[in-house]
Amino acid sequence: MSQTQEKPVMPDADAGHGPDTPRAPWWVKVVRWALIALVVLVMAYAAQQAIQAGSWLIVVAVAFIAMSVVVVYSTRHAIPMKYLLPGLLLLLLFQVWPIVYTAATAFTNYGDGHTLSKEEAVLAIQAQSVRQDPDAPRYGMSVAVPEGAPIETGELSLLLTVPPAADGGELEEGAEDTGDTGENVTADGTQLFVGTAEGLEPLSAEGVELLGNGTIGAAPEFRVLNLMEANQRADDVQAFAVPVGEEGSAVKVATTSQAFVGRPTISYDEAADVMTTAEGKRYVAQDGNFVPEDGEGAVLPAGWTENVGFDNFRTIFTDPSFRNGFVKIFLWNLAFPLLSVGSTFVLGMLLALLFNDPRLKGKGLYRSLLILPYALPIFVTGLVWAAMFNAQFGLINEVTGLNINWLGDPWAARFALLMTNLWLGFPYMFLICTGALQSIPTDVKEAASVDGAGPLRTLWSVTMPLLLVAVGPLLVASFAFNFNNFTLIYLVTGGGPFDSGNSLVGNTDLLINFAYRLALESGTPNIGLASAVSIVIFMLVGAISYLGFRQSAALEEVN
Repeated sequence: MSQTQEKPVMPDADAGHGPDTPRAPWWVKVVRWALIALVVLVMAYAAQQAIQAGSWLIVVAVAFIAMSVVVVYSTRHAIPMKYLLPGLLLLLLFQVWPIVYTAATAFTNYGDGHTLSKEEAVLAIQAQSVRQDPDAPRYGMSVAVPEGAPIETGELSLLLTVPPAADGGELEEGAEDTGDTGENVTADGTQLFVGTAEGLEPLSAEGVELLGNGTIGAAPEFRVLNLMEANQRADDVQAFAVPVGEEGSAVKVATTSQAFVGRPTISYDEAADVMTTAEGKRYVAQDGNFVPEDGEGAVLPAGWTENVGFDNFRTIFTDPSFRNGFVKIFLWNLAFPLLSVGSTFVLGMLLALLFNDPRLKGKGLYRSLLILPYALPIFVTGLVWAAMFNAQFGLINEVTGLNINWLGDPWAARFALLMTNLWLGFPYMFLICTGALQSIPTDVKEAASVDGAGPLRTLWSVTMPLLLVAVGPLLVASFAFNFNNFTLIYLVTGGGPFDSGNSLVGNTDLLINFAYRLALESGTPNIGLASAVSIVIFMLVGAISYLGFRQSAALEEVN
């Protein structure tokens, strides 16, 4: 009698999409479409804001995100993409886009005095050249910043008052262009306006307090500066101008409580690309600035951003003063992560070997204590170590009896950084080595012992190769992290000490700290040049990481 064997039923490749597939409850569909609609509405609002700001690239990006959400989540197909899309969008927004933007900035002169477009620079120069007409009236003025903004850096605004009897033709004309509806008029007929770098707008009279001299003492959504606070930003206030009308007219500060409407004394010939002063002096466009055509005198105050090609990269590698500082920083930037990773790995591995001994009691307590430095925030630890290395009052000199200027001598400062980083980094190496050691089979060590290998030979020939298989990629990642360890350098030494006469290149600077100083802390911040340095850092870290991962992959052959 023969037995028939039933063939196994193979799963249907179209399972989940056939006519018998159970469908989701109606409320699930409602929630799904409600969430899709919410995302689309949010994207539409963001696109509207971007259109008003003139950021068409952001409009395209927002439209792409909205379209992707609708296409992926409105269908029952493309199941994997439903899970991948959020991660892909975040990758593009927070990884790819910053790299692309930094690379684009590296080929420009973007920085101090070159943050505007050329059209904006022309308007700014003309606004700053405004002079008062002899017969033009003056208006009450208060200087303000947005409520909650810092006084030192908040965006300036001029709160203006026009009394009923004032001959304010020019100011009123500018107000009409902004859509004055009468809500900016107080009970006694005083007109209220707020002037920004974009132009003049009516200021609602509701909640506004007028002082005895006719100026505004308080206004909703604004922080009115007193005389002392305004003096802290005297240069900004004097250079500030509010454009009104279409002929280059602008509102300028006259006194501490008065402003006037004047006309520019510099005209711009767009066809010839030349600016001419009232005295006839001509300025031509050159390297993102208007410079005197005759070569005598200073450039006009506002410059613009333009493409400079490879000039920033040529500066890094060809300018003698810059190149020497760059090479000096680069050599230390190579030594610091190598020494840091090597020292922390050796100490962490030795401690892991010690606490991996089964004969040791209380290992859990000891291990918990050893990871405390890793658990503390680096912002706290870095400042504490900087205080301990203080030459006069630091704990290290007091306890050891030494008299070393730890943070004032270049080599001592470098040693101090390595010691601080050893304290911060060895717990991490201890943790990963502990996990890797516990994964090594005991029979391999027993076999080595049977073959006559001693403890050191077993460690070198058996334990270390197997350990490096597990921790090799992590050592490469640790190297890349320390290559850009901005926070430690900034907190402990600030990049110093600096050589006399050179406040740009510090003896303990890493390239990332150098780029930060170029971009934000130098006398003339140059973000374009700092971006070029960042691109060089990116390429160096990428090349070193590639070589490191190739070597760590070769370790897998020991298996």
